[in-house]
Amino acid sequence: MFYWVLKTLILGPVLRLLFRPWVEGEENIPAEGAAIFASNHLSFSDSIFLPLVLPRRITFLAKSDYFTGRGIKGRATAAFFRGAGQLSVDRSGGQAGLAAVNSGLKVLRRNELLGIYPEGTRSPDGRLYRGRTGVARMALQSGCPVLPVAMIGTDKAQPSGKRVPKIMRIGVRIGKPLDFSRYEGMEEDRFVLRSVTDEIMYELMLLSRQEYVDMYATSMKERLLAAARAKAKELQQDAVDTIEKIDKGIKGDGATSSHDEQAHETPHHDKPDHDKPDHDKPDHDKPDHDEHDHDEHVQDGHVQDEHVQDGHVQDGHVQDVNQQDVNEQDEQGGAPKAVSDGVGHPPAAQVDKRAAR
Repeated sequence: MFYWVLKTLILGPVLRLLFRPWVEGEENIPAEGAAIFASNHLSFSDSIFLPLVLPRRITFLAKSDYFTGRGIKGRATAAFFRGAGQLSVDRSGGQAGLAAVNSGLKVLRRNELLGIYPEGTRSPDGRLYRGRTGVARMALQSGCPVLPVAMIGTDKAQPSGKRVPKIMRIGVRIGKPLDFSRYEGMEEDRFVLRSVTDEIMYELMLLSRQEYVDMYATSMKERLLAAARAKAKELQQDAVDTIEKIDKGIKGDGATSSHDEQAHETPHHDKPDHDKPDHDKPDHDKPDHDEHDHDEHVQDGHVQDEHVQDGHVQDGHVQDVNQQDVNEQDEQGGAPKAVSDGVGHPPAAQVDKRAAR
């Protein structure tokens, strides 16, 4: 009852108005009797739009996660699927897979329509993946036909993880019924089961025009998940390395800055200051040597200047030695001449004569 209320009064009119679904192959839908609708699986909304376009009620085998949710949202989802006539199945394999097959067979024995997704899960990238053999087993045990169904555009309207669908047209293609009565009694032959399943998937590929991948969608999801984890780990390591480099750079700049500040504050006594004015030069009226003058040093009782351009005091006489004049006297073999010290003082010889007078 709840199924028809949703379809005809509550949800159906709104969906038809907004999404305007179109159908191809509607004439292939059986008016009565059991049938299996094997569909590709692109989106959560596949289970909504396929029942919307069928004149008969269809029951889907839904994963048990939809019925075990917690909280308000989980309970509402479970109530919706139960009211819509969906069956909870465990997809873990083994005995759980046999239980899902038996649940589907019960629906078919009531001459109802059964919806199933042979891929077992939604496609992770829009391609068509290898089918599970459960659909073949149910087809052979029940003897009912299989109708391939291609959902068009549901992955664009509501991609995986998107809650609110995009308003766009949705298409449904329904293929001609496939009869597998030739394999009657061979439902335990795994090669037959694989052959029947591959034939169904081939028809789905033609209807949906999807690229076919000969591997299970669950395996691809695991591979993609592992790649995503590896990429996340790599990005995390790159972030850690970048932070370490930044920390080292900050510490290095701090050490260099501290060293430069200390070097800037430490006075340099080794270099003379040639830019000082003349009045800072040594006064010859003062004592000939100063213990604190870093430009001079005392040797053998005489004050000597380390810099030729400032002159030197030797034997009590102030002499300014011009290197070029010294070289000329050396070439002529004579003694250096006394010259002015460059600051307005007479030669030392004249100073001595005036002192004698």
